[in-house]
Parts: sequence; C-alpha cells; structure tokens
Amino acid sequence: MNFLELKNIHKTYYVNKEPFPVLNGISLKFERGEFVSILGESGGGKSTLMNIIGGLDHAYEGDVLLNGKSMHDATEQAMDSFRRQTIGFIFQGFNLISHLTLLDNVMISLEMTDLPHYEQVKRAKKLLKQVGLENHISKYPNQISGGQKQRVAIARALASDPDIIIADEPTGALDAENTQEILELMNDIAENGKLVICVTHSQNVANYGTRIIHMENGKIDEDRQLKPSFREEGKQLSVKTRHLSFRSTLKMSLQHLRYNAKRNLLIVVGGSIGIFSVILMLALGNGVKGYMNKQIMSHINPTTIQVTKKVSGDVTSEQDLEVTKADRDRIQKVNNVTRVVPGYQRDSGVQVKYRGKSQQVKQFQTWNKTEKVSDIKTGSRPEKNEILLKRETAQKFAKNYKSLVGQSVNFSIAAVDNNGQPITVTRNMRVSGIINFGKDTVNYNSLKDMYKQSGATLRSNFVTVSTKNIQTTKRAQNEIKDIKVNGKLAFSLTGVGAMLGTVNTYISLAFYVLAGIAAISLLVSAIMIIVVLYISVSERTKEIGVIRALGVRRRDIRNLFVSEAFFIGLFSATLGVVIAGLAQLLINHFAVPAIHFSIIQMSVSYALFGLFAGVIISLVSAMAPAHQASKLDPIESLSVE
Repeated sequence: MNFLELKNIHKTYYVNKEPFPVLNGISLKFERGEFVSILGESGGGKSTLMNIIGGLDHAYEGDVLLNGKSMHDATEQAMDSFRRQTIGFIFQGFNLISHLTLLDNVMISLEMTDLPHYEQVKRAKKLLKQVGLENHISKYPNQISGGQKQRVAIARALASDPDIIIADEPTGALDAENTQEILELMNDIAENGKLVICVTHSQNVANYGTRIIHMENGKIDEDRQLKPSFREEGKQLSVKTRHLSFRSTLKMSLQHLRYNAKRNLLIVVGGSIGIFSVILMLALGNGVKGYMNKQIMSHINPTTIQVTKKVSGDVTSEQDLEVTKADRDRIQKVNNVTRVVPGYQRDSGVQVKYRGKSQQVKQFQTWNKTEKVSDIKTGSRPEKNEILLKRETAQKFAKNYKSLVGQSVNFSIAAVDNNGQPITVTRNMRVSGIINFGKDTVNYNSLKDMYKQSGATLRSNFVTVSTKNIQTTKRAQNEIKDIKVNGKLAFSLTGVGAMLGTVNTYISLAFYVLAGIAAISLLVSAIMIIVVLYISVSERTKEIGVIRALGVRRRDIRNLFVSEAFFIGLFSATLGVVIAGLAQLLINHFAVPAIHFSIIQMSVSYALFGLFAGVIISLVSAMAPAHQASKLDPIESLSVE
C-alpha cells in the first residue's frame, strides 16, 4: 500500500462559464522518505496539484488516497484535521504573521496539539535552534532577512511533526547561499522519514531531490528517479492534534491588538466616550432624584400619607368631601397602617387679624404628622387654642416676624351651621410658633370645639395615615388607592408626599431620555468597530489563508475576530466606567460644599450596565466582519498580495 496516491485527478476552472482544464488525469504514488520535486513552467497546474494534496482544494475529479483511505469525500472538519496532523506548508512568500514573534509563529501549529504549554514552548525553541535561529526567537518577521524568514516557515511546518511537507517555490525569493541552506534543511527532513514535495520551476532545485516529476499542460510528461529515497518511517508525536483552543484564540487576539496599539487605543477611547456619557446621565439623574427627595423629605414625614375622599362631579357641600368614621375604619384595616387621624383643610375663607392688620390665609389645615416639627425654627407646634403661622403670613404683620410668637391673634373661618346658614367661626388664639415650610395650622380639637360652640359641625375632609416604616409607605399608598366602596374607588392621595413617586418618575424619565441621546455615541462607536474590523479582515486576508492552511477551522477564525471585538468592548467599557467614576469625584467635590449633597451618584449597577453594554455592542458589531472572515477561501486568501 502506497503512503500517498493520486488517482486520475482532473481539475477544471470556469471563467464566464467557459471551462479551463488545469489538471488532466494526474496519477502519482508517493512514499515516506522521498524528496520529490514537481517541475514545470508557470500555469502548468503545479500549485493546483499541491492545493489538492494539501487538502485546501477538494473540488476535483478523481481521488486522493492516504494510506489507502480516500480523502475526496472527507468533511471540512476532517480536512482541517488532516492539515493539522499530516500536512506542513512551506510557502514561497514565507507567509509569516507579522504581529507575532518568530516563537509565536512556530507556536501556532503547536497550540493545536495536546502537548502541555511548556512542552509546546520547548519544542518551538528546539525547532528554531534546529534552523539556526535560537538567538532571534523574540524578533518579529520584519526584523529578519528573507533566508531567516524561510527558516522560520520550515520550523513552523515541522512543529506538529507532520508526515508530508509541501513546499511551494521555497527558494524563489532567496539568493544562492540561502537557497543551498534551505535545500539542505529539506533534504534532512526527507532523511527523517518525511515525504517532501517541492513545487519549483528551477531545474537546479529539482536536481537536489530524490525524484523529479515534470508537468506540462496539466499532465505528467516525466517521472524520473534521481536517487534512492530515504525509507525510514517517520515518528509521530505521542499526542494528537486538536482544534485551536479558546485560550489560544484570546491570546492571538490580544497579540494583534497590541501590535496595532495606537489605532486600537483610538477605538477604545472613542467607544469609552459613549459608555461614559450614558453612565454619567444615569448617575446624574439618580443624584438629582436623590437631592429632590432629600429636600422634600426634609419637610415632610415620609411615613405619613394624606388621604382625601375621591369625588366625581360637582361638590355641593362639605358633606361630599367628608372622610367619615366608616372610611377611617376601612383605611385602618390596610396592611402596615398604624394610625388614622382626622384633619381639616381649606384654601379660602380663612382669616387672621393682628393689631388692625388682616391677612387672608390661602393654605390652611389642622396640625398633622405631615408637618415636621424640625421646620418650626421659632416656637413650637400648636396646642389647644394656639395657631402656628407660616413665615410668609407672619411677615405680613411684622418685619421682625419672630416677635409674634406668644402674641394673640384673631383667627376666623367661614362655615355653615347645623341649620345650613353661613356663619363665621372665630376665636382669639396664641401664636405658638413660626414654621418655615408648611401651612398655617391650628389644633384639630381646638377647631372642632370652635365649630361646636358656634352651632356647627366640623367635618373632616382628609385623614393622615401613619405607616410602620418608609419601606411600607409605598405599599400602603397603593392599597389605599385600590379601596372601593359600592364598586368605585373611594380615596385619593394628596400632599407633597403623594406626589413624590410621580416626581421621581418624571425625573427618571427625563434622564433616561438624556441617556438615550448620549447612547447615540454608542451607535457611532459600534459603526466604528464594524468598519475597523472589516479593514482588519482585509488587512489580514493572507494571515487567514495561512492559519487555515495550518488546520485552523472556520469557527476559530470567527472566534478570533469576535474575541478581538470582545477585548475592544471590554477595554472601552472599562475606560468609560473609570472616566465616569473620576467625573463623579470631580463634580461632587464642588457640589457637596455648595448644596451639601453628592449630585452624581453612580451605583454599581450602572457600572455593570456600562461594562455589559460595551461588550455586547462590540460583540454584535463583530458578527458580520467575523462571519466574512470565516468564509474566506484559503486558496484565494493565500494568493492575495
């Protein structure tokens, strides 16, 4: 059984549907230990034949047998494995990967073996020493001569210890001295039991081997043995090859990013601006919301809800607005409600007189827990027959408004007696204090007593509802709003506390819109990544062809570009989060002394969102370029100049 056999190989190319036969019935047999030179003029089909033997081209008629096993109908995955395990390519143009060191160029093939990493490095160094480059392993291809580049290509071809070495014009770009050295190396490879097939148009190179096959017009017109072949069987590595690992893919991505560091840094900075803008808008919205909540909460009791009767249609009497004892009992049954206290409020018909001056009170209510004692900067809360004046009201009576505390004022309120007749309920009251933020208030029991003495009945038109804690207030609010009487919703929430949720919603919405506008820059960065990756695919077309020839799968090519986009996204997002964090420190450094509050509040969730968004946008952007790269034909890629 022959080691490698070609049976009646035919290959035809079609240009504008016109057939152009390239190979016309090629039948050949090869054994290990041969150094075969395929000689012929350009266009004679030599390279096409090599692509078929090397598993790069299987669109042909006939068959290729390896150890008697047909390769013609093998799957793409099987052909990838065949190139990794059995074939080693030495290219005319060297085809070293420019952004990898000489050591890493050799390591590509070794990273597709089951050898431990330290063994891979050890073997790569040994091969480079074998070809005389042990002192150049950290150099890049552009730092060495043509002859040295071809030596690296030979070391790379030998890395996985393949049985077949295919050399396409290996000395075409070399001078006489380097040509001799390369031919001696290839002869040594054949002596070690490998099958070396060298494509050349040089008779001098062909004469160096053990056998010459001459091709012309797609046919074999001469097959001549020059000297006996080396029959020693080749020794395989004790481990099998495998596909390129995810770790190796990530490593190659980082190496390429580092090689084009300046360009990639600009991309990272551009992408970070979008992430920074979005996070800053969200953090600013969070801070503004917190600041407003703080200001509002500093003037209201957050565990107290103000509830009124829900009415529809025209209100004809205070009875329509009354929150009755039955209503209070319904509210008391709500979960987390600890206390329900009646109250009364008016927006007109209330008057205060002091020393001949009269002032209409526009906002009046009985004292309740929505007012905060801490807002009373002068005096105290109102008790029986006392009134607490709002600062604006007190200032109408005296410039030194604080002097009113302890003074007597006349308080009157328009009412309707029990016979339905309009009356004015009035009483002299002591000013208990001045409140900076709130309403003019009196004690509920005092007002109730005033009504009673005037033959009228005070009807509570709101209640203050106390809850267990801040966390339960929102739930209690929702349950109270859902109470129905006779199938209709019975109550409404009033006061600043009731509006807090709505205010927060509007603030959040406004900053979400701003964040959305800022996110437009993310779209720009996504387009930038797409463009850069397409350029990268174009620039690295030959590299893709080389590593596909070495046995790298389409999937690995796709993962290579996706990994590169992942790192760009990760670095961009990380930089954006860091910039947002620094901006937070800077802005808050000036904000805290001015308003005593950190106006930028970037939470961990915002930072994680920025990281997640940056990575996802980059990965999505990479899909199309990565797919295009994976679909490139290795033969066409290798022919790109």
